[in-house]
Amino acid sequence: MRSPLAVSFAVWRAIFLREALDRLFDMRMAWFWLLAEPVLHIGFIAFLFIVIRMRAVGNADVLVWIIVGMLAFFLFRRTAVQVTYAVDSSKSLFTYRQVKPFDPAIARAVLESFLMAIVSVIILSVAALLGHDVMPHDPLLALVAAFGLWLFGLGYGLVASVLMELVPEMEHVLKIVMLPLYLISGVVWPLATVPQPWRDLLMINPIAHGLELVRMGFFSYYHAVPGVSMVYLLVWAVVALFLGLLLYRRFAVQLVMR
Repeated sequence: MRSPLAVSFAVWRAIFLREALDRLFDMRMAWFWLLAEPVLHIGFIAFLFIVIRMRAVGNADVLVWIIVGMLAFFLFRRTAVQVTYAVDSSKSLFTYRQVKPFDPAIARAVLESFLMAIVSVIILSVAALLGHDVMPHDPLLALVAAFGLWLFGLGYGLVASVLMELVPEMEHVLKIVMLPLYLISGVVWPLATVPQPWRDLLMINPIAHGLELVRMGFFSYYHAVPGVSMVYLLVWAVVALFLGLLLYRRFAVQLVMR
């Protein structure tokens, strides 16, 4: 007889493979759009920086600065969105008693980390072929910051999915909340240029800390926003994760039955 942990891993593996097939082959050239979306965003923002003749941001290559920030933000956003809709899209799986509401959520989050890792390698490799230095100065710092963003995306998605299942109208609110994060997190414009006290208000956002930390990991002389903290990012990520797990445990029956 298998242990509960072995059963959980078997369930996660099965759901992971199911979700991977859906993400990559659910529609024509689905794999292509996984890569095309960040490329189009990066290309558009890079074009704007070329127009205003900005070649460096915080002592960093502007193209690599855009790529790194964009990929880090997409890691958070894609993870959060996929986890948010994990329960709703996996209703049929809950007829199996081994499958719990958390299982599709963690499977989707892990899958998204793999997909974004592949997308990041491809985009950074192309940038390197174009003559840009894409090797991280401190790989460990970049990886830990990226993990913090992924973990926060997982926690955000868990909380959001429960809120959406209990109050369907919350879907519209959550979409409105996600929209400005692209601008206020420093994805497309350096937050160091924002005057006080507005900069301190923007730095309440843990995603901004994550993006700056990833960039610090890539550039040895990067002028980051003062007050950037890895601890702050990880605390937000852990709190969001535990809050999401508590909500999943408290409303497990409602999530399965709705």
